[in-house]
Amino acid sequence: MTAVLLAGCGGPGGSGGGSDELVVSGFSFGAEEFEKTVVAPFEEETGIQVTFDPGSNSDRYNRLLVDRARPDVDVVLISDLFAADGEREGLFTDIDPGSVPNRADTVEFARDAPGQGIPYTFTLPGVLYSTDAFPDGPPTVASLWDPELAGRIAVPDISATAGIPFLIAVAETFGSGPQDVDTAFAKLAELKPNVLQFYSSTTELLSLLERGEVVAAPGLDLFAYDAVEAGRPVAWAPFDRGRVLSYNKAEIVEGAANTDGAQRFVNYLLSPEVQTRTATAFSDKPVNRAATVPPIMTEVAGGAATDPGAAGYVPLDLDFVGANRGAWIDRFAREVSG
Repeated sequence: MTAVLLAGCGGPGGSGGGSDELVVSGFSFGAEEFEKTVVAPFEEETGIQVTFDPGSNSDRYNRLLVDRARPDVDVVLISDLFAADGEREGLFTDIDPGSVPNRADTVEFARDAPGQGIPYTFTLPGVLYSTDAFPDGPPTVASLWDPELAGRIAVPDISATAGIPFLIAVAETFGSGPQDVDTAFAKLAELKPNVLQFYSSTTELLSLLERGEVVAAPGLDLFAYDAVEAGRPVAWAPFDRGRVLSYNKAEIVEGAANTDGAQRFVNYLLSPEVQTRTATAFSDKPVNRAATVPPIMTEVAGGAATDPGAAGYVPLDLDFVGANRGAWIDRFAREVSG
C-alpha cells in the first residue's frame, strides 16, 4: 500500500503515562517523506521525541507477538487485516475518544470502524485499463472473462492488497453475494486463459499496462496516478459490483510506555492539516473530511477519493476475511494461479 509508516525500538513497556519519548511502528515505503511530513512537525509542536524504524506488516506484527509481555512500541500503523488480528490477540488497547477529537471529523467508515484503533487512510480497489483498448469506458468485472481478452489481462495474487477485494467483487458479480467465495474461485479458475500474469508488485503491473501487453487488471487507484499525470493511455475505475475498500489503522499497543503521547500522535495524524500534507507527499487518501486532496486523486478516482461511502464502497468484513484468509491463499495457489 502507499501508506507510509514508522516503527521503532524503545524502552520496555511501562505504566502508560506521559513521557517526552514515543515509539511509532509503521511501513517502510516513503519513511523519509513521512519523517519530514509528520514526525518532525509533531516533534516540534509537542516536544515529544519520536523513535521510528520501518518494517513490513508481517514482520512488525510478529515482533508485537514476541514482545507482548514487554512491548517496546507505543503506536502501530498497520493494515486493516493485521490490525484485526492484533485486536483479537489482545495486542492493542482502547483509545480514549476524548483524547482524539479529530476522529469526529472523519468520513463515516473511519468514524464508525469497529475495534480499538482508528483508520487514517484507505485504498480503493477497482480496475486499471487501457483507454486505447476501452475507449468507450471501463470494463466491467464480468467483461474480464470475454474470450477476446485471452492473454491480455493481469490479476492480482490473492495476497496482494487488491487480491481479496477482487475475490469479493467476483463473488458479488457471479455468486449470491460477497461471501460466495466458492463461486468466485470457480470463476477465477475459468479466467485463466485470459490471464497473462498473476502479479504481486505495482511495478510489474504498470510495466505490463504501459507496454500494452495487458489491457485491464484489477488493482488500486493509486497505481494509476503517475501514468495519468504523464498522459499515458491508462485509467482506473471502481468495480461495477463488489466495491470494498482497504485501510490502514493507527493502534495503541497494550502496555505501551506512553499512551498519552500515543493518543496525541493519533489525533495529530487525523488532523486536516496533516492529512492534507500526507495526501500530497505520498498519496495517502485522507479520512478527515476537511482535508484537501491533490487534483490527481480526484482526476483518477472521482468523488471516491474523498467520500468512498458515497461512491458505494464499504470496508472489508474483517472477521469473515480473517477467519478464511489462510485457506484462501492456499486455494488460490491450488485452483487459480497454479
